Amino acid sequence: MKIALAQINPTIGDFVGNTAKIIEFTRRAAGGGAELVVFSELVICGYPPADLLEKTSFVARAGQAVAEVAAATASLPIAIICGYVTPANLTSGKHVRNSAALLRHGRIEFIQSKMLLPFYDVFDEQRYFAPAERQELTCVKRVSVALTICEDAWNDKGFWPARLYAVDPVEDLMREAGDGDDKVIINISASPYWRGKRQVRFEMLAAIAKRHRTPVILVNQVGGNDSLIFDGSSLAIGPDGQLLAQAEAFEEDLVFVDTKALSGDIRPKDRTPYAGIYKALVLGTRDYVRKCGFSKALVGLSGGIDSALVASIAVDALGKENVRGVTMPSQYSSTGSVGDSRALADTLGIQLDQIPIEGLFEAYEQALAPIFAGTKPDITEENIQSRIRGGLLMAMSNKFGALVLTTGNKSEMSVGYCTLYGDMVGALAVIGDVMKSRVYDLCRYVNRAREVIPNAILEKPPSAELRPGQKDTDSLPPYDVLDPILEAYVERYENPEAIAAQFGFDLELVRSVVKLVERSEYKRQQAAPVLKVTEKAFGMGRRFPIAVKVQV
Repeated sequence: MKIALAQINPTIGDFVGNTAKIIEFTRRAAGGGAELVVFSELVICGYPPADLLEKTSFVARAGQAVAEVAAATASLPIAIICGYVTPANLTSGKHVRNSAALLRHGRIEFIQSKMLLPFYDVFDEQRYFAPAERQELTCVKRVSVALTICEDAWNDKGFWPARLYAVDPVEDLMREAGDGDDKVIINISASPYWRGKRQVRFEMLAAIAKRHRTPVILVNQVGGNDSLIFDGSSLAIGPDGQLLAQAEAFEEDLVFVDTKALSGDIRPKDRTPYAGIYKALVLGTRDYVRKCGFSKALVGLSGGIDSALVASIAVDALGKENVRGVTMPSQYSSTGSVGDSRALADTLGIQLDQIPIEGLFEAYEQALAPIFAGTKPDITEENIQSRIRGGLLMAMSNKFGALVLTTGNKSEMSVGYCTLYGDMVGALAVIGDVMKSRVYDLCRYVNRAREVIPNAILEKPPSAELRPGQKDTDSLPPYDVLDPILEAYVERYENPEAIAAQFGFDLELVRSVVKLVERSEYKRQQAAPVLKVTEKAFGMGRRFPIAVKVQV
């Protein structure tokens, strides 16, 4: 059977737009000779819809949209598999299910619902969905189809050393299918991206294909929705575990695979180091800005590496005509702060505004002088400068209808080296899941063909420039020491003793870093949404109390 893998970018709640796109891709698939076209998990409403699922009108509209797709494609010689939400029709428990419909001849012929509901990291499906009580095979063109939804394929006992669920829907469906040759496993997914996820996904599905000696097809959502980025990378794998078809990563795509001839379209993969993370951040930024109804972005340029990377991402996401840089020097800013910002703006081709803040800072000092009398300048005065800059950026955001992109990295957010209502203000934390050391790697990726980010920015010591001669290392360990500690503690939940032993670091140094992390939770929970590109990002997938006493 010739199958089309339709990888589209839905917008949550946009039933009209999503339906139109599904119909368009179905027509293209039929025109390419496909007998079946497969779309992603909850494609009708977009994933994740979260508490919108609590609204009966939202669920009803999903059902109407599926009917509209069926009616609009009734005359086409092709069957459709698409994900949507269905009423559970239960007397107790959750009132909806995560389902997939098989559409043919203008009607819904078959519905399969998701059995395994993930409840870890960013997933909270047990909050919303009732699990399927059982699953069945369906048939398209005399081919037995084992239709599964995302997590249903992530419990293979031959691949995972420890499984989260007692049942394996794929194994049960394959047992029902028997030993016949005409069968295929289809998995529709909304599988978020993190660095390394695509390889894990391929290896897992290849293991399933070899174990059951059956072709496996995965169609994954693509696009950004709030903090989550979906890479697409839809694929088909042969019974021998070899790749048959592969869609583009981070783009909409339509690829074909023939499960009898075991051949298909394979898009070339960009194997440049850090290409995946960079493309993910570009896609996440573009979709966040545009799906929120905006087209323009503002970036505060300090002449440092973080703001340079964010500006580069914004230009690739939105176009240089839609990005505006703002430099706001104080009396403590180096000459390079403004000069390097100007050089960056010139290479990116963006508008750059300069607003000196020395006078504003002096006005704050004068206003607070009677209250602060008898005290010495400290971090208070440093934060005032940051908050002045944040206020100016938000004023420009209001005036010009452009979203502010924050420029803080994961290292800074981890230890609280950031200012509430200052450099943390904005709509989206573009690199909030990128450690400082990886910021340099991504900048080198940006400069792989030409010098976009001036070398002077990459070479200067990191500094907030909020007091004379300030360097990040005045307050923090060097980043080649700090980042391994943070990755171990924040992303892998390792304890200080294990971290110190693993890297040969002083235990008290590790404990001091851990204390900074724990003390800064209140800041992170007030931060802009963070684009997730690692296995454990700040935000919805990492939940900790604020008022807590942690022993380190």
